[in-house]
This record gives sequence, structure tokens and C-alpha cells, in this order.
Amino acid sequence: MSNRLKSRLRLTFQIGLYTFLVGCNTTNTITTDYRADIATPSMWQAQDEYLAIRENWLSELEGTQVLSLIEKALINNRSLKQKALDIAVAKQQLVITGSDLWPTLDLSLNSNRRYMPSSDNYANGNGLDLNLSYEFDVWGKLSAKERNANLNVMALEAEYLSQKQTLVANVVKAWFAVIEANNQVALLNERLVLAQQNLDIIESGYRQGLNSALDVYLTRNEFNNEKSRLAAQQTTQIERIRELELLIGDYPAGLLSVTAELPLLQSDIPLGMPSELITRKPSLIASWYALLAKDAALAFAHKQRFPSLKLTGSVGPDSNEISDLLAGGNIAWSIAGSLTAPLFNAGRLKANEEKALLELNKQEISYLDNLYTAFQGVENGISKERNLQQRYDSTLLAADNAKLAETLSFEQYQKGLVSYTTVLDAQKRSFDAQSSLISIKNLLIANRVNLHVALGGDFKVINSKESANAVQ
Repeated sequence: MSNRLKSRLRLTFQIGLYTFLVGCNTTNTITTDYRADIATPSMWQAQDEYLAIRENWLSELEGTQVLSLIEKALINNRSLKQKALDIAVAKQQLVITGSDLWPTLDLSLNSNRRYMPSSDNYANGNGLDLNLSYEFDVWGKLSAKERNANLNVMALEAEYLSQKQTLVANVVKAWFAVIEANNQVALLNERLVLAQQNLDIIESGYRQGLNSALDVYLTRNEFNNEKSRLAAQQTTQIERIRELELLIGDYPAGLLSVTAELPLLQSDIPLGMPSELITRKPSLIASWYALLAKDAALAFAHKQRFPSLKLTGSVGPDSNEISDLLAGGNIAWSIAGSLTAPLFNAGRLKANEEKALLELNKQEISYLDNLYTAFQGVENGISKERNLQQRYDSTLLAADNAKLAETLSFEQYQKGLVSYTTVLDAQKRSFDAQSSLISIKNLLIANRVNLHVALGGDFKVINSKESANAVQ
């Protein structure tokens, strides 16, 4: 064979080997511009103008008790602690996985006793060996495995941040829910006092022959109904307090004191752009890292089907007596390289790769589903914000009119112009309107908090030196 032909064959072999190696290393299917190719609207459906998302939405609550409760929850909440431990476990797994990229060095002491038939004697053998083993990451298999573990850690860290934001939001909403319950209890107490006053007036009129027995029965019925409503609302009140106590890591005794009023939110919320949601919302970032982790898992499963190149070596003394090993003895060493390739495993490796591909496809669908669900959450929050504002304005007018109708109906009843049924109906309308105002205020606040979280808005606990008495 001529030298020229040999050179061509060598060049062809090198090109083929290079192509093979590159093919083995380019197994990733999720590219870096994957998210950039996702179609997103330029603006939210109900958005009038672009305002950058507020980085610290908690600043609106500066100086309130809830900030101390948030700080306490971030320290004591048990679910958050569990997620932190999940991250710690994943980081240790990352260390374990990354160790495969490094050589292993072991020290072994061997001792044996052999029977020698030729001399009818026993011979002792002892060895102290320092063993080195290293697998060359030729195909990038071990790197893919480490990348998978690293991305799993990053996904858990993003989930932890998402859980922190959700916890803060839940504490804020629970705190305002307690305030709402307090206001409803106060309103019902006012209604009970009014019902008692009505009962006294009606019974006095009955004794004077001015009112009928029916009016007395109706008034007594209304008075007892108010007492029943108050008892039910007090149960709701203490349940909400216990829910808040549980979130901040306290025993749910129902003893936490909350004294504040429900604010009326009228300012516009900065919405940013839909495309910003992809890279700022922690839950979506976690889903993205989970997708990349599945992609790395597929690369690892694919490269498991290729040969492994290992280098092993050992050095150490041999002696008939263990005591002579430390003195040096006969030093022996060995070094060997091995190339192992899977030939037959009943389709296990191929099935593992196919399984990894299916899991990647599943995770890709899950990521897109999470993304569009996140878009839906923002769009719903924007629509709900506007509808609640309209409901509040209408209910406020209804409450004013109902209050006037309540007063007028009782005055007309005392003059004998209307029946007591008209009075009860007017009082019920007035109570329902006032109660609705309180509920809508809290709904506005809860929706605003949910919208901040849906937009990926971050938080920062301010006024953290607030007195510990604030959470007593």
C-alpha cells in the first residue's frame, strides 16, 4: 500500500472519528434561544400603557404589623424549611455526581494464606496498595450527568424563591383576611345592638297597644338571627387568626392580635410586558431549569451507549509478614487502560434513552403549559382588578342609599305608614351592602397581591427592626 493511500485512509479515519465524537457530544435538543422563539403578545390585553414592574411591592405596607409577621414566617415556616433542605440534599447529590469527573484514590490492605501442595506448606501473602482509577470523559457523558444534577439544584433554588414569594403573599392575604373578619364582627355587633334597640321599642309599643304581636315575633326573630350571624362570624374570625399563626410558624391558638383597617387600593399596578414574565417569574424559571435538566438527562442516556475509557493503576509493597509492609518490602506497581463497550443488554440502554426523550417531551409540554397558565393568571388578575373596582363603586352607592332607606323606613313605621316587614327588609339591605363593601375591599387587596406574585414581582422586608410586641 502506497504512503499516499495510507495518508488518505488516515485522514478519512480522523475525519470520521471527529464526526463521530461531535455527534456524540451534540445531543442536546433544547437550544439557548428556545424561549426567545415563544410567541408572546407585546402588551397585556387590558393594558393601556407600559409601566415597569415594581421590584418591591411590600413597600406599600411600610410601617404595618404585617412586615414583622412576614419576617417571622420566612424564619419559622415549616414548608419553607423543607424546601431549603431539599436544596441542601440536591447540592450534596451534585457533589456526588461531580466526583465522577475526578480520579479516585484508595488505600487497600490485603492479606491471604495459601496452601502449597508441592511443598506441603502454607505461604502468607500481604500487600499494601495505593489504587488509582480514572474514567476519561471522552463523550461528555459524565459532564452531561453533572449538568443534569446542577440544573436540578438551580430548579430547586428557583422553586424555593417562588415558594418564598407565595408565602409572603399568603401572609399578607391572611393578615388582611383577619382584618376583614374583625370588621365584619364589628359590623354584626352594631347590627345586634340595633336589633336589641328595635326589640325594646317594639315590645314597649306592644305593651302600650301600639304594635301587634306579629311585629314582636318578627323583631325577636331578627334579633336572634343577628346573634347567630355574629357567632358564625366569630368562628370565621378565629379560624383566620389560626391560619395566620400557622403560616408564621406559631401554635394555632387563635390569640394573635391584629388591629388595622382595610385600605382602599386605587392606584394602577405596573404590569410590564408579557415577554418579561418568562425570565423574571421564579416558578417559570424553575420549570425552565427542569426542562434543561431533562435535556441533559437525555444526553447522558444517549452517551451511556458508547464505550468507556478507564485508566487504573496501583503501587505498593508486598511481603510475607504484615510488619514488613511499612518497612518498604518489595515495591510493585501496575498501570492499565481499558475500553469497555456495551454489546448486549436486552435493549436496556436504548429503552433508557427513549424514556429520557419521552420525559423531555413531557417536560417541554409542562413548561409551555406553565407559561400560558402564568399568562392567564396575569390576564385574569387585570380583569378582576377592574371589575372589583366597579363593584366597589356601585356597592358604595348602594350602601349609602340603603342606610338612608333603613332610617326612613323605621321612622315611617313608627308613624304607622309602613309595616315592620318593610323595616326588616330595609335593614337587611343596608347590612348586606355594608358587609359587601368590607368583603370587596379585601378582595381588591387579595387580587392585587396575587397579581404582584403572578407578575413575578419581588419583595424586600423593610422595617425589620420593628418591635417584637407587634406580633404578640
